[in-house]
Amino acid sequence: MQNAQTSKFAAKSLLVFSFTLLAIQPAGRIAAAENAALEGRGRFALNRTARIFVNNYIRENKEILQAIRLRSKTPFTMIDGIFTRYGLPKEVKYLAVIESELKSTALSPVGARGPWQLMPQTAQILGLQVDSSQDERIGYYKSTVAAAKYLKDLYGEFGDWLLVVAAYNGGPAQVYRAIRKSGSRSFWDLQAFLPAESRMHVKKFIATHYYFEGKGSVATATRAECLGCTPQQEIARLTAGREASAGVAGPGIHIRHTPASSGTYNGSKAFFQPAAFKPSTLPSTSSSSLFL
Repeated sequence: MQNAQTSKFAAKSLLVFSFTLLAIQPAGRIAAAENAALEGRGRFALNRTARIFVNNYIRENKEILQAIRLRSKTPFTMIDGIFTRYGLPKEVKYLAVIESELKSTALSPVGARGPWQLMPQTAQILGLQVDSSQDERIGYYKSTVAAAKYLKDLYGEFGDWLLVVAAYNGGPAQVYRAIRKSGSRSFWDLQAFLPAESRMHVKKFIATHYYFEGKGSVATATRAECLGCTPQQEIARLTAGREASAGVAGPGIHIRHTPASSGTYNGSKAFFQPAAFKPSTLPSTSSSSLFL
């Protein structure tokens, strides 16, 4: 009888202890069991080399990320709607978190402004008014439409969302140079050949995505890693890339391939140049110097 009671008490204690661990686990932290399950299914598993960075980043920036989460509902709802219209994964919206902490008034030392931290020339090419009388980069709706056009075009260039994030930060030329030097189109292989700011931008994006979602998506996987996605998701990725390459900006909207001097956006292949590095508003983690 005593053994039975002892066993029952031990089982109950273990259950209580398990719930306690779940309660104190930091928001957004990646549980090893969960990630292992994802790896077992071959879907959106966090790259093993990035797991340490992501957990450290979430822990060291938890207060900032929590504050952003509290005021994220309205901007995320708007971004989701626009990204859906332009055929972009909704999860790419977390790029705005590391760009500006979702602040429309954010201004970088190099002149990038608004929630998407667009440089003046880039914004004008994308159709925004930026002059002494008005700066449409600070308007959430218009700046998000502009960012969606640019992101869609970059995906048409690279077909890989991690490379898109790197190119958004430092420009397509830097990514192509890293591809050429590394002989690979996988971010985890070519990252050593990227400028440190762009390399860290991608990892901060992944960490922020995991904080908000608690899991990965097509936006956090390389193209090769995403071959384990469901067929429907992979088809959506490929379709988005083909449409972007063809100059389709969204339903009923077509980008005209006009000379750069006209001021009309005609895609990054023709003349898009790196705007300049835009340091993320979120701090780096202590593991930022590691090639994780």
